[in-house]
Amino acid sequence: MKVIPRAYQLAIYNSINQNGNTLVVLPTGLGKTLIALMLIKDRMKLGRCLFLTPTKPLAKQHQQSVMGTLELCDKNVSLVTGEVAPAKRKAMYQTDVVISTPQTIRNDLDNGVLQPDFSLVIFDECHRAVGDYAYTQIAEKLGSEKTLFIGLTASPGGRHDRIKEVMDALRISNVEIRSHEDSDVAPYVQKSTVTWIPVDLSDHFKEIKKELDNLTGKHAQRLAGMGFPPPLKHKGKFMELRQRILNIPHNIKYPALVQYSVLLHLLHMTELLETQGIYPMRSYLEKLGEKESKSAKLLLKEPGMAKVKELCQKDEDHPKMAVLVETVQKLAGKKVIVFVQYRAQIARIVSVLEGNRISAKQFVGKKDGVTRKMQEETIADFRAGKFDVMVASSIGEEGLDIPAVDAVVFYEPVPSEIRSIQRRGRAARLKEGEVIVLMTKGTRDEYHYYASNNREKRMKRILSGMQKSKKATYESADSLAKEQQAKKQKSSEPSSPPAGQTKMTDF
Repeated sequence: MKVIPRAYQLAIYNSINQNGNTLVVLPTGLGKTLIALMLIKDRMKLGRCLFLTPTKPLAKQHQQSVMGTLELCDKNVSLVTGEVAPAKRKAMYQTDVVISTPQTIRNDLDNGVLQPDFSLVIFDECHRAVGDYAYTQIAEKLGSEKTLFIGLTASPGGRHDRIKEVMDALRISNVEIRSHEDSDVAPYVQKSTVTWIPVDLSDHFKEIKKELDNLTGKHAQRLAGMGFPPPLKHKGKFMELRQRILNIPHNIKYPALVQYSVLLHLLHMTELLETQGIYPMRSYLEKLGEKESKSAKLLLKEPGMAKVKELCQKDEDHPKMAVLVETVQKLAGKKVIVFVQYRAQIARIVSVLEGNRISAKQFVGKKDGVTRKMQEETIADFRAGKFDVMVASSIGEEGLDIPAVDAVVFYEPVPSEIRSIQRRGRAARLKEGEVIVLMTKGTRDEYHYYASNNREKRMKRILSGMQKSKKATYESADSLAKEQQAKKQKSSEPSSPPAGQTKMTDF
């Protein structure tokens, strides 16, 4: 191997060898991949190794890492994707190391193209192993005593049941977590300052919000009158309310669902206004006008909606936009990623930045008509310094190989601790970095910011507790085994040396 592992990487590697299937939780940029490579080097001797990763660009990166660090060639390593014909894939699966996306592997296991005999399976970004994601089905087909499962992630989730679901899906019982504060990690962590910038809504935005709030209150009261008081301030619980309505065997179900859908539209528009601006709001209103649903028609007939539509005709960016431009201008000469929740806002931000003589380019997913080749070209241009600011959707949160990023800007906080950690992880990888969060005061932005912070703290507590509990179990078992061995040894030893012999003592 070309790279020498750090102490914490070696400790995690030893823990895996001792305890088997393991969840490895390490902050982005601290070398989860190297631990995987160390295991591949060992397990290749026992049989084929499979390295799974969610995206094709990331799979390509891992292929380069495996071949470069372990000094292997094409005969040893294959990159298998759905773009390769099944007949050809079957031959490629005979290499020592197979790197692929989970959908391809799941399909080939189902179709008999791939035989389920691996000595090692690595699940990169393993927090995805929930529900019907391909990781869960692959683990079911490949799980055996001879196969070592490793889950790699920077953030498995902030709820105990979510973490347990991932671990159960991947047959994992051992946990190895490190944070920036751990003594064996701290020397390798680059400083990253986190600054949040409060922004006030303009009077015009407040006027629109007032109309939306009045409509929301009116329809919330109607739904509550049907026996379903809506938890408006908790998005997760509000989304769960729909299922409760669907479950009732009563005629009130259908009018209640209409009211629920009206509220869903209103809450989404309010979030767009508070966190994004008028342009995404206007786009949403246009789509609403094209819908044939009862809820859309009912809402658009409301007198208050006519006022909202009229107010949205005025061209005005969210107050965050001016703050973003000023922030990026202060970072002149540095590489910056701006993360944006809504794709409709990304093009607008790029346009405004370019209008202020800031070289920027968008980085979005295939839903927007972008090919993998276009994505790779954008990353290559960014790395080469052909533009300074990448404005990215959630596609940029995982797997970007851009170590030279100086700053990350959140156009809005996100409630998911997983996504928040992934975003922050793009900065301060090989040098000092900066994280800046734009937050509209008194809106969902504040709630999302504190929610993700609390969930992240809870995640660390849960995982640290699991790790300590497991280690205590191992230490207890080890201590008991040593005690039993000592008793056995003592009972088999003569009380005094036989005649003519001297009792030996180990020093």
